[in-house]
Amino acid sequence: MSAPGGHAGVVTRSLAAAVDTAVVAVAMVIVYLGTAAVRFAFMPLAFIWPRPGPVFSVVGAAVVATAYLSAAWAITGRTYGGGLLGLRVLSARRGLIGWPRAILRAVACVVFPAGLLWAAVSPTRRSLQDLLLGSVVVYDWHRDRGTRAMAPEEVPR
Repeated sequence: MSAPGGHAGVVTRSLAAAVDTAVVAVAMVIVYLGTAAVRFAFMPLAFIWPRPGPVFSVVGAAVVATAYLSAAWAITGRTYGGGLLGLRVLSARRGLIGWPRAILRAVACVVFPAGLLWAAVSPTRRSLQDLLLGSVVVYDWHRDRGTRAMAPEEVPR
């Protein structure tokens, strides 16, 4: 386990992203079943299971993923996957990134997920999305809503 406040590496971040992908998949199943339930409620005798096309499904998943990531990063700095793996997304100045940057970061992560791989070669372990939007992903195992992680980094003398 890395030191609290240290920059998270690509492996931990990839595992968190995999968990978040599963969360989005579950959300999509819930949306699908909810749509089917509404259809059934209004037309029980003529009910047919919804058959969304591939384009609709991909766009729908992208919208759900963007909303999920944006809300999580703007409100607490962590998604469910980030919470499980002790990660928090912060601004370079160690504060929450806020709604505008959270939305832009989420769109960038959904449209170009391979940008995360840059964290493997970056000396500061920042992805392309982090570099573009001035964010960092740090280890934060505390359940204090980020208070310790948001404290300024101590610079060794």
